[in-house]
Amino acid sequence: MTAPTTGTLRTNGATLHYEVRGQGPLLLLIPGGTGGAAAFDGIADDLAATYTVATYDPRGMSRSTLDDPGAGQHVAEHADDAFRMLELLSPHEPARVFGSSSGAISALHLLTTHPDRIERLVAHEPPVVEVLPDAPEHRALLARVQETLRAEGLMPAMTVFAAGLKKDGDTAGPKAPTTLPPQAAARAEQTMANLPYFVGRIVPSFMAYAPDTQRLQALSDRLVLACGQDSHGELPYRAAAFLAERLSVDLLHYPGGHTGLTTHPAAFGELLRKSFRA
Repeated sequence: MTAPTTGTLRTNGATLHYEVRGQGPLLLLIPGGTGGAAAFDGIADDLAATYTVATYDPRGMSRSTLDDPGAGQHVAEHADDAFRMLELLSPHEPARVFGSSSGAISALHLLTTHPDRIERLVAHEPPVVEVLPDAPEHRALLARVQETLRAEGLMPAMTVFAAGLKKDGDTAGPKAPTTLPPQAAARAEQTMANLPYFVGRIVPSFMAYAPDTQRLQALSDRLVLACGQDSHGELPYRAAAFLAERLSVDLLHYPGGHTGLTTHPAAFGELLRKSFRA
């Protein structure tokens, strides 16, 4: 793995850690969940053969610190962080952008607010549950997660949250662990460290976000919505698929499930490269 050039960027209320590899047009990768820049270690080097690849830790995650550690989190502010990255690293040309999960929600908001800065966006499984017909059920789920977090702690809250993300009618227990590449396994400790912040502040804010579908439809020529081929029926898949149908855009299927970029990095990265050439 090639060592990236690292830097920090001051934004409103935070200092962001970012990493840059390669040369060429800018490709900004926005991580989701508890992941930071390291979530893209499996694909960044290959993409850097074609693009200037920029990754970063979202505010409050890993090495990106908040001025106020207790500050509430908002999609618009996270999207503005991404915009400031674009302004720093590609001030004169629109960029390609990829976002995964909660990072894809930030990317969708970025597209609606600064479309001139984006040439093409690939949004992988944004859990925009507010677009679903059964959105009230998912609001109730989020309320249960937060109540469980307050009353019983992190891991019971994660159990409730994970159950709510399962496929419709799936009552099976946890799946057998997937064997992760060594780089991904080494990130487990940092992932666990980010988990309380993610569950307590990112999940309730981001999964309550309602995208501007009218605006997205007007910009659909530069938007690719994608899901994992193994994710059918899971909540993030359902939300992304419903949004694609509402916008009358095709839904592209990537290798693996919700975390396919980690479990299937080579195939995922190659399809991502093709998505930006299309």
